[in-house]
Parts: sequence; C-alpha cells; structure tokens
Amino acid sequence: MAVESRFVVIRNGVEVQTFMDKKAADEYDKMLDMADNLTTMLSSSDVALSDELTEELSIFLAQNRDEVLIALQAKKAKSDKKPVKVAKKAVTPIIDNTKNKASLDKAS
Repeated sequence: MAVESRFVVIRNGVEVQTFMDKKAADEYDKMLDMADNLTTMLSSSDVALSDELTEELSIFLAQNRDEVLIALQAKKAKSDKKPVKVAKKAVTPIIDNTKNKASLDKAS
C-alpha cells in the first residue's frame, strides 16, 4: 500500500489546487493572498474595470511579482551577465640580452 502526502490550497471552503510538496502549496497560497490584496486595491480605485478584469489583472500581477517590483524600482533586476574572473598568470620577464652580448663581443 502506497502513502502519498498531498497539500491542498482551500479558499472560502473550495479546494483550489492540490500540490505534492508543501513549499509549492505555500507559494501558491501566498500568491493568492497577494492577488486578493491587489483586487481590493484595484476595486477601490477610480479606474473602471469589470470584476472579471480586476481579478485577472490581480492574479497576473501577483504571479509576476518580481517583475512588478523591478518595474516599480523596489527591487533590482538580476544581471544576466556573470562577472568574468580573470586568472592571474605569472609574468615571465623577457630579457633583452642583445645589449649585453654586444658589449661582451666588444670586450673580447
């Protein structure tokens, strides 16, 4: 007999979604909380939006939280470029022996 753990997100007594791990369920629940807060904020604004559009917009903004924070300049964008590490090489000096050789030739 197999045992499975499932994590269910329930909103207003309705099962919304089921997850296999707690972290994913918590993240989804947090996103829904943000969407609820955004819905309240948008509903109280002077912008004329239908209830359906307000809900869709709220969910979209909550799902794209990081990009919204970057757009609001509340968070810095992650750089795609990784810093390049330059390996320090041992420098071997090049000695010009032609001057020394010429002076030795004159001396001989």
